[in-house]
Amino acid sequence: MWHVVISSLGPVMLLIALGAALGRWQWVSPEGAKELSRLAFSVFGPALLFRTMSQVDPASLVWQPLAVYLGTAVLMYWGFWLRWGRSLSAAMWAMATMFSNTVALGIPLVGYVYGQPGLVVLFTLISVHSLVLVTMITVLLEWQRAQQAHLVPNAPGQADLRAVLVQALRQSIFHPVPLPILLGLAFFQTGWSMPEALDRALQWLGAAFGPIALLLVGINLAQLWRVTAADQTTSHPWRKALELTLLKNLLFPIAVAVVGWSAGLPHLPLSVMVLAAALPVGANVFLVSQSYALEREAITLGMSLSTLLGMISLPVVMVLLQMSDFKWWSF
Repeated sequence: MWHVVISSLGPVMLLIALGAALGRWQWVSPEGAKELSRLAFSVFGPALLFRTMSQVDPASLVWQPLAVYLGTAVLMYWGFWLRWGRSLSAAMWAMATMFSNTVALGIPLVGYVYGQPGLVVLFTLISVHSLVLVTMITVLLEWQRAQQAHLVPNAPGQADLRAVLVQALRQSIFHPVPLPILLGLAFFQTGWSMPEALDRALQWLGAAFGPIALLLVGINLAQLWRVTAADQTTSHPWRKALELTLLKNLLFPIAVAVVGWSAGLPHLPLSVMVLAAALPVGANVFLVSQSYALEREAITLGMSLSTLLGMISLPVVMVLLQMSDFKWWSF
């Protein structure tokens, strides 16, 4: 059992560690990391997503795992938002507890562990992941800001919620992650055969995404950690960051596992959903916190801690998923 986990997670951890070393020694500058990230997520990633989904019949996709994952995520979000005071900061922290790094870390890890069938399940989730969650969270944040602007005389920036919703939907669809998935599914429907030269080029580009994405995870982790350590203007909320890590890395996958098992999901889609839930905090959380100037330093610290401790919690989750092959929960 352990050799399966080590053989699949070992290369992932080594590439992240190498990326962290490159970032720590500044062999890759912040500007260089941004350019490399743009290349990975605008070229290599879309090639992998499009090629994989162009071979999948949309009628064969199973949507129940998405309902399990997204339903659990939405319930957790609103539960923690209410528990933490229904404020803008609470909305930001609640997002961090259930928004996973499904692309940069999830795609390579699921690909190594579950292969093409697992990637199809994950890509189906990714196609609506941001569309549902980011849109919901953006609308809530804008609604709360509008409420505050209404309560404060002459406050600037009261948002038009309808325009915000339209913009959020547009950005969630016309994005280098869900768009190639949707285009790939549409291409399959045409019944056309992809030219061999194009298929081989897409295969080469897609093969580069996994290693580069994992290196970028390490590089960005080192850079985020350096910025956090150098910031002397705030006292770092280690307790809050640790609480976030425990909720994101452990409670969320446990909740998805319980709901998925109760719904009778087959082993493969259930394992992919649980592993996706166990991934560290995703980059969109950082982007939203920066955009809205909410808990920026604390979210940065929480993302770093979630990723670091994820190298311990992910093997635990993967071992438990391997144990499920023996039907230990069927009694």
